[in-house]
Amino acid sequence: MENGKGKWGYIWWQWVTLILHLVAILLFTRGFLLTRTELPFYSHSSDLRQSPCLSPDSNSSSSWTKPSVNRIVIIVLDALRFDFLAPSTFFPESKAWMDKLQVLKNAASTHPSSARIFKAIADPPTTSLQRLKGLTTGGLPTFVDVGNSFGAPAIVEDNFLNQLVQNGKKVVMMGDDTWTQLFPHHFERSYPYPSFNVKDLHTVDNGCIDHLFPSLHEEDWDVLIAHFLGVDHAGHIFGVDSTPMIEKLEQYNKVLERVIEVLENQSGPGNLHENTLLVVMGDHGQTLNGDHGGGSSEEVETAIFAMSFKQPPSVVPPEFDTYSCQLDLDGKNVCISSMQQLDFAVTISALLGIPFPYGSIGQINPELYALGAGSQNLGASQEQSESDIWMQNYANAMCINSWQVKRYIDAYSASSAVGFSHDDVSRIASVYAQAEDQWSHSTKHLLIDRNNGSNTLVPVLERQINAYFNFLSTVAELARSKWTEFNLNLMGTGIGIMLISLIFQFLAIVRANKQHSLTSSSSRDSWNTSAVAFSIFLLGIRACSFLSNSYILEEGKVANFLLSTSGIVALRQSIIKDKLLMESVGFLLLSTFCRFVIEVGLSKQAATSAFMKGYTSWILNIVSGLPVWDYAAEVVPMLVLVLLAFWLYKATSGSFSVWPWKYVILGTILSYMLIIVQWITDSSNRFGVALLPESIGRNIIPRIVYAIALGQFIFMAFHQLFKDNYLDCKTSLVAKTTAMLSTWSSIVILLSGKQGPMIAFASISGGYCIMRLNNIEEDNKEHQRSFSVGPFPVMQWSLFATCLFFCSGHWCAFDGLRYGAAFIGFEEFMLVRQAILLTIDTFGFSIILPVFGLPLLIATKYQTNIGKHFLFTQLSQPNDHSMFYVDVFNIWVHNSSYDDFYDIMCNNSKAALDGKCALLYLNVSHCSISAYLRLVQYFNAYNLFLQVWGLFAPKFVFDVFGLILTDVLICFASIYYFVQGKDDPSLKSSGR
Repeated sequence: MENGKGKWGYIWWQWVTLILHLVAILLFTRGFLLTRTELPFYSHSSDLRQSPCLSPDSNSSSSWTKPSVNRIVIIVLDALRFDFLAPSTFFPESKAWMDKLQVLKNAASTHPSSARIFKAIADPPTTSLQRLKGLTTGGLPTFVDVGNSFGAPAIVEDNFLNQLVQNGKKVVMMGDDTWTQLFPHHFERSYPYPSFNVKDLHTVDNGCIDHLFPSLHEEDWDVLIAHFLGVDHAGHIFGVDSTPMIEKLEQYNKVLERVIEVLENQSGPGNLHENTLLVVMGDHGQTLNGDHGGGSSEEVETAIFAMSFKQPPSVVPPEFDTYSCQLDLDGKNVCISSMQQLDFAVTISALLGIPFPYGSIGQINPELYALGAGSQNLGASQEQSESDIWMQNYANAMCINSWQVKRYIDAYSASSAVGFSHDDVSRIASVYAQAEDQWSHSTKHLLIDRNNGSNTLVPVLERQINAYFNFLSTVAELARSKWTEFNLNLMGTGIGIMLISLIFQFLAIVRANKQHSLTSSSSRDSWNTSAVAFSIFLLGIRACSFLSNSYILEEGKVANFLLSTSGIVALRQSIIKDKLLMESVGFLLLSTFCRFVIEVGLSKQAATSAFMKGYTSWILNIVSGLPVWDYAAEVVPMLVLVLLAFWLYKATSGSFSVWPWKYVILGTILSYMLIIVQWITDSSNRFGVALLPESIGRNIIPRIVYAIALGQFIFMAFHQLFKDNYLDCKTSLVAKTTAMLSTWSSIVILLSGKQGPMIAFASISGGYCIMRLNNIEEDNKEHQRSFSVGPFPVMQWSLFATCLFFCSGHWCAFDGLRYGAAFIGFEEFMLVRQAILLTIDTFGFSIILPVFGLPLLIATKYQTNIGKHFLFTQLSQPNDHSMFYVDVFNIWVHNSSYDDFYDIMCNNSKAALDGKCALLYLNVSHCSISAYLRLVQYFNAYNLFLQVWGLFAPKFVFDVFGLILTDVLICFASIYYFVQGKDDPSLKSSGR
């Protein structure tokens, strides 16, 4: 019956599963990921009449507050860490990248009343698009916006750039082209430069410099924005502790020195910059390995430097100042304040006198506001001090600020499908009512009466400002903790469809068992029962680990612990059976080594960023203090890759010597040699010996490797048009698997850098042990061998794959991506191409290769009488090279993200049908447990997402992407591996 159905009669259920998963994920994601309703409302100058606050004494009808500055220069240094700007004396240990922006530190110490350094705290996600959106709107970005980071849509929500344009102000922009994507019609002049080529450290910065200084002498702007990207790109490629990073910081120091000089020279009375405010700021920070996107302190802590060129600035009363001071290395006193980036938009708007963005929930920062506020007043008497006048101005500005936020909260709760809860709205209304009552019945009358002295006015103003602080802080706290719109209906529907997919797969198991009468010998029943129970127990522990934030952070270590536990169980069985002891002990030793490498690879706080670079064999650099290790780090990966090439070459002399598999494998060997040439070229350049032009090793050789792989894929696809009936099922299966793995391996190793061969070698060792231990219950007599595969080895594959993911220096966060791998072979940025390369680098060892290598698990069941020293004896047996290669290339028969397995169909062979049923059984049983892990994580994230944003959201995205990728690969692999070949005579003769 199955023969009549053909290929699709076996694999249709996998495509149905893919569709179910896609629908479930789509629905669940739309209901789960944080979102916020963007109201289509805008602030207008006339709105102020609806507030209880005082109107400014200004001739400008558009002013909410009296303009304090005429012009603002905003220089954005992308990924500016706080310790790039703050003196090193503020930190426990001095680092090489500290104290490089000397001109800003000197200005803050020399002119403490007119220049100030701020520690600015950003709200995650800390990607540039979300930070620019938050900086300009004054609202909280959401995780959904991350998906738009590579194709930013225009901001439709009210923002301070929109208010500038609507109120007759002119804006000039230069640098990162994200600004023109977000604000396509807001600039008088713009000079955008592509921002996503992280290998280019200079184009954007040089463009900014070329246009910045001429623009400083022009009068056709009110706000000038220059967005530099060099520090961000240097961090992504080289890390924080690197020479290019230090060179970039030194370059910025010279640029800023020139900017300050130009502004100071033209800051006299009647000059162009008499009333100009300079703001130098970062949009977010970065980790030591140069990445960002999450919510760690390194990523959310950035810096703002503000300097006023108008004298004298206002004096902030001590009770509203948050500064802390220390002596720098030169013995100068430097003071640093703190603020939230959320407050930037409304503070800048207040300084310029424009209406505040409608959706802003920030508060006017007193210290930044004071730098530009000057000695303006609301009609105060001449006898009042400058501090008293400032407090009057600030109290009225805070009144407007609080009224605007309350207006927005009311509109949001009325317009949004969910909004704030009734209790939250009542709490906000109560706090605001107290502040407004105090303003209306006391403070406002005192401000109108110009004859009140300081003793009467100041205490009232302080209480009033504190009341507004309390209200605005309450709103921001509630917004950060509860501003979500979970659509429970969509989430529930998505989970329901996911459960349906599990039931569907379970029914597929039952159907397969009935059709093929899948049974096992009585001698294996005891072990099979124990193995199934123990596998479910370990996977249950892993499922429970997702209920803990700490265990998710330590996922690699948890997986390694469970892998070691399974290894101990296998060792016990080896002792009982008195066989495969070497493999059992070796597997435990390998697991121990993986534990050490995971510890190092995930050390984001390492003293040096050498561990984090995408092109270094950091596994060998662990003890890099000795010169011998420097050479070993260059030579050992090449030797290992030569060994892999040798194994492939030996395979071509066996069963793979037929067309087309031999030529596919020879293509991979050629790619290996080219990779070695690239590494030699790179090493020689570092040692000062140029063997080949740098462009050949950097671009030409990787492109040749890509071209060879593409040719191999086309070759294998073309071969699918013909049926290889000249091969029996076993040989065809092994040949196709080996060809596919060898083709993918060259790309994966190239993108992984010099650590690639080392990970491959460790994977070969672990995979070989798992495959050998899979036969621990087999009798050497052929007639007693079984072709079914239990869940225990598959569970080990899954755990080992997770370990490999972390061993290769990845982790489930955006700063765990090696962006440099996306540019291997290319200088220019192209979204689709770079995304494909980054995906291969991230999931190559843990998903792509394991999926295509899975048939080896069943293929080993064909191998009988495997000797104790199989790994070595097969090299001397020419007729068995193919089966040797089967065991060697089990490196990739692991699946970390979603342990879906496809079946291998070889018609007219009962043994093959048994293998199919075994894989189908593993597919559904293990897949069901894995899907359950995801559901547990989803519900856990629903409860804790708001507390640990930077943990759950990236983890959710990584797992969802990994699930979809695995499903897609499984479907295509099923088509590729379906074999309708000749029966194996040995199988027929044995009656199976």
